[in-house]
Amino acid sequence: MSSNKRILSGMRSTNPQLHIGNYEGALRNWVQLQEEGYELFCMVADWHALTTMYEDSGAASDNSIEIAKDFIAAGIDPKRSVVFRQSHVKEHAELYLLFSMITPLGWLERVPTYKEKQQDMGGTEREPYGLLGYPVLQTADILLYRPLGVPVGRDQAPHLEIGNDIGARFNRLYKTEVFTPYKYMIPEDENRAKVPGLDMRKMSKSYDNCIYLSDTEDAIALKIKNAFTTPTKLRKTDPGVPEGCAVCQFLRLYSPNWEQQWAEDVAGERGCMQSKKELTEILLEYLRPMRERRAALSDDDVRDILADGALRAGEVASQTMEMVREAMKFR
Repeated sequence: MSSNKRILSGMRSTNPQLHIGNYEGALRNWVQLQEEGYELFCMVADWHALTTMYEDSGAASDNSIEIAKDFIAAGIDPKRSVVFRQSHVKEHAELYLLFSMITPLGWLERVPTYKEKQQDMGGTEREPYGLLGYPVLQTADILLYRPLGVPVGRDQAPHLEIGNDIGARFNRLYKTEVFTPYKYMIPEDENRAKVPGLDMRKMSKSYDNCIYLSDTEDAIALKIKNAFTTPTKLRKTDPGVPEGCAVCQFLRLYSPNWEQQWAEDVAGERGCMQSKKELTEILLEYLRPMRERRAALSDDDVRDILADGALRAGEVASQTMEMVREAMKFR
């Protein structure tokens, strides 16, 4: 069995806050992998953020501090794992350039990410080259660390397939074995990754339906108070429909008694206010350790962590680039 236990993960700094959907969909899995002894590289992908917010590059940079805070608040330990900013390790850009020279255009046009990001642009103008080249930069981010795997949800795995294809093409072209295929580290409990927004749509800042890791207790309580419930349940005795109720969906994730709570909701034995009160108590307790870890971090603390992370990531990145240049006879 290979001794390589390195894992690469990352999130774009498009927003200054991560929500519990980000936690359940990704961060929880990262923390679990860390606890299992994997060598975790956690990247704040600030260059990737420019794909859709190039006109607000300062915000993409500033957001990196807050995103790193959320990483650590969620349980990423910067002493055991490497927390760094993409733009602070310049080898990402070098490998991106070299990969862009060997990647067929048709491969990029077929990647699901490209079509999704086109929709994000809103069709107001022609998309930038960076949008088409996004998968190449993503591949460079991953292969730069020659990882065993990448934490990803099953529905996101197709977005990463091109990375192994590019690595294999590089090996064929230059008759080398610099890059080995990485695995998809899919969490066992994928249902936890499916966190709805407070209005039952996808949890998204653009919908204003999120609970953020940085929210205060009062803010969380107010959001739950106003969360979407079964529209036809006007009185306690009216039957509820838990599958379409945001509060019940959250109880399913966070309450050990959710099956009983759902049954009572369906039978008209509990009102929405009771469910909201119980959810508030459970979720506040669940998020309390994260709030406390986050509150203990200053901006300067995080800058120091990111600077140290860039040095540690840079050591691996420079080793990879030496191998790449050697294989290409580009010394």
